[in-house]
Amino acid sequence: MILFSLRLAVSGGREAVARLVMIAAAVAIGVGLLLSTLAGVNAIGKANERQHWMNTGTKSRTDTAPVDPLWWYAHDDYYQGRRIFEVDVAATGPTSPVPPGLDRLPAPGEYYASPALAKLLRDVPGVQLADRLPGRSAGVLGDAALPSPDTLTVIVGRTAEEVAAAPRATRVTTIATGVPAECDSDCYGEGVRGDAMTLILSTVAGALIFPVLIFIGTATRLSAATREQRFAAMRLVGATPGQISVVSAVESTVASVIGTAAGFGLSYALRPLVAAVPFTGDRFFAGDLGLGVPQALGVALGVPVAAALAARLALRRVTISPLGVSRRVTPKPPRAWRLVPLALGLAELGVFVGHRPATTDGQTAAYLTGFLLVMLGLVVAGPWLTMAAARAVARRTSRPAALIAVRRLADDPKAGFRSVAGLVLALFVTTATVCIIGTINDNRGALSGDPKTRASVVHTSRDILDPQAIERVSDGLLADARAVPGFRGLALAHTNPTGVGRDPSDPPRFAPALVLCSELAQVPVLGHCAPGASVAAVPVFQFVSLHAAAEEQEWPAVPVPAEEVAGLPVKMIYATTDGSSAAMEQLRTLFTRAYPTYQARMVQDWGTAFQKELAGWRQLADVVLLTTLPIAGCSLAVSVVAGLSDRRRPFAMLRLTGAPLGLLQRVIGLESALPLLLVSGVAIGTGFAAAAMFLKSQMEYDLVSPGAVYYGLTAFGLLASLGIIASTLPLLKRITGPEAARNG
Repeated sequence: MILFSLRLAVSGGREAVARLVMIAAAVAIGVGLLLSTLAGVNAIGKANERQHWMNTGTKSRTDTAPVDPLWWYAHDDYYQGRRIFEVDVAATGPTSPVPPGLDRLPAPGEYYASPALAKLLRDVPGVQLADRLPGRSAGVLGDAALPSPDTLTVIVGRTAEEVAAAPRATRVTTIATGVPAECDSDCYGEGVRGDAMTLILSTVAGALIFPVLIFIGTATRLSAATREQRFAAMRLVGATPGQISVVSAVESTVASVIGTAAGFGLSYALRPLVAAVPFTGDRFFAGDLGLGVPQALGVALGVPVAAALAARLALRRVTISPLGVSRRVTPKPPRAWRLVPLALGLAELGVFVGHRPATTDGQTAAYLTGFLLVMLGLVVAGPWLTMAAARAVARRTSRPAALIAVRRLADDPKAGFRSVAGLVLALFVTTATVCIIGTINDNRGALSGDPKTRASVVHTSRDILDPQAIERVSDGLLADARAVPGFRGLALAHTNPTGVGRDPSDPPRFAPALVLCSELAQVPVLGHCAPGASVAAVPVFQFVSLHAAAEEQEWPAVPVPAEEVAGLPVKMIYATTDGSSAAMEQLRTLFTRAYPTYQARMVQDWGTAFQKELAGWRQLADVVLLTTLPIAGCSLAVSVVAGLSDRRRPFAMLRLTGAPLGLLQRVIGLESALPLLLVSGVAIGTGFAAAAMFLKSQMEYDLVSPGAVYYGLTAFGLLASLGIIASTLPLLKRITGPEAARNG
């Protein structure tokens, strides 16, 4: 029976082969996207594991080993807003532990840089970056120490005395292999939180797979009427229901097996593209995009089995009776209960507004379930909405084409909605994604600061409230800074032992810094002194402000002689430039070389991590939009063509009885356009609502209306869909000739 079924699957000539190819292609797309998503999740886990060693100096670690201790001092540096992770190490003996990616520890005056950083060191002038590192390069870090090919990391060899003098330097005997239970601002290798990223990628997987599943379902219905007639004829000549089930299952399984195999090949071909997508802010190593054996087996076996089950369910009316196809009756109308899943999904998201789960796992379950339930609800509610709209239009129209179209929609709204279901989901995903990302960007995207503050470099201890200070800034360093092309001004923030200007309710470390008015005049972005004053009290946080420049701010005068202030230790060095990257990076290099235990920062550095996160979200949105809309368009085209093919005989009969071709084309157009426009409106409104509730619950943000790009994209998508429908109408003339009206 199976061999007979295999012959039967391809015995229908070009039409049968085309149907199998279309089903296989749809399955291949779905499997390829699913496998790529699973590989992305696996790559995130591997990238996280590759950076656990960065937590070696964390205070909460208690792991020990009987080896020579290793002096360890981890800290960050930056170049043009890109984070550079630096570790200064000093061995105390031959058995000191070695970080991954190295065969040996660097000797004093040597360093190992990651390939991306090594290239950067070669490409930019040394005064902007390379001069910050001592000595010479001893080689490059191996991939085992890098979460991404783009990672900027350097391990610097120094003497034990040099490392021990650094703040937060520690002696370790083991290299970290995980994230510590507690991090006191000293964890550098936390990585991308796996649970949070799982939430994101799971939602993306749902957003991608839902339209793909609809596409697969639509493709499997190609020539459904012809196959049902064939199966009914087989029943009339004695075939049993079990035999019919085997034939249908084999036909679907053959296509799904071919498609699954092609999907594995497609996912492999997509690896370079997926690896280049910075979901986490950086690219993946292509080798990290692997699949586990259970994942591969689950997809390889699960997809064909699911296809066979779908085929079995689709032929219920054929197996009930041999006349089940010829005796067609109007399907039962969908009931109002179909609105329940959609309402439940929105209600779940609404419940968490003001009652957000406390744990990340709880949030994952809440939001993922809510969004997936909304998407499922749109698919389930679509036929009822289509029927309700068709009945409403039928009561208000008298045009023949409109009457035929809406009556057909009212009789079989499931078939009418099926053709536009993929596009409806794509519009929901597009709306929710654009609204969420747009609102986040509007609230958090302004981390680049005022244009005037972006031209500044501040060199301070890694905690601006840390009491550590520089006893004296050398005249040579000040002269070198002023000689930098693009330099504009410089001010020194001195310690304030008198506490003058401090609010009595604040602790002593919040005391403002003392600044000479002669220097403050060189950097008006910080504010100015009162007329006649020689020393001003400037709040320490003003030096690292991301907000607007403070030229109009007048700081209170301090009754301390300028000569005395000039002799006080320095907490910060604040320099301004013409805004050029070269000037700022050269100043940063000068300050870093002079005081390596301090940190030179610019405004954009504070926003680096979050800007990477935003970039990842934007990239994610682009992937979703550029994937779902074309798939939805293909689904729409295939569905309309399938509907025309299945109804060619009734349309041929109408043409023989005198119905104009234009009338039939308008019927087809209205049957597709009405559910498209109606349910799309519901999907767009639902997308706005779901995004608003998620933003309010998770981030306490009010929804910000998307810009013209979103509305233009939505209008383009709808117009393109109508164009796809129109492009299929000429096919009606070719398939409804007199020969199509013959029986048998």
